[in-house]
Amino acid sequence: MDMFTETVCWGLLISVGSYILCDYIQRKKHFIFFNPLLFSTIFSILFLIIFKIDYEDYYNKSDYLYYLLSPATVCLAVPLYEQINVLKKNIQAVCWGIISGVLASMGSILVFSIMFGFSHTMYVTLLPKSITAAIAMGVSEEMGGISSLTVPIVIMTGITGHMVSEKVCKIFKITDPIAKGIAIGSASHAMGTTKAIEMGEVEGAMSSLSIAVAGIITVICSFVFVHFY
Repeated sequence: MDMFTETVCWGLLISVGSYILCDYIQRKKHFIFFNPLLFSTIFSILFLIIFKIDYEDYYNKSDYLYYLLSPATVCLAVPLYEQINVLKKNIQAVCWGIISGVLASMGSILVFSIMFGFSHTMYVTLLPKSITAAIAMGVSEEMGGISSLTVPIVIMTGITGHMVSEKVCKIFKITDPIAKGIAIGSASHAMGTTKAIEMGEVEGAMSSLSIAVAGIITVICSFVFVHFY
């Protein structure tokens, strides 16, 4: 095992390989809840536990993936550019849709905190759950939350959005591509956006826009919501 861990890209191999395997199983068996993002993460964790590999070693052997994160995020602007005319025609609906999505997300955390008696620290930790992790960590820390706990919550929110968004749209008969894209992007950031892109070009474009705008609105609204509980 020591010889294996010395291989330059073994962490990258585990990460990408497990995702490809899980994606193949999901496409082959059509299991709705067998999400490649979720199960490849679980597989990687189990691998590290079984072979007693430190996370730091795994991180160092898979850090190439982190270098791709920024350009991958920037690439989300491409579908928006291609659908710029659709955005211009529906700008008012798009803006109100994103604002509604942010308020619904933060409002639900407020309601659940009251219902289940969460501490103020847990409340502010959960508050930025629907925006990208980089922004969410800063918001959580600034308000006195636990930023290290905010990250996995954000990730699980994204994975959940990726898993159920298409099904939710069908259940509630949401057929407008703009509405679907805004809802997915403002609720489950980049991970949800990957599903929106699969659903269609307009959905992907609107979801990509929602990530950035929802992040900005959440930062502003967080310092209002922090006083509600």
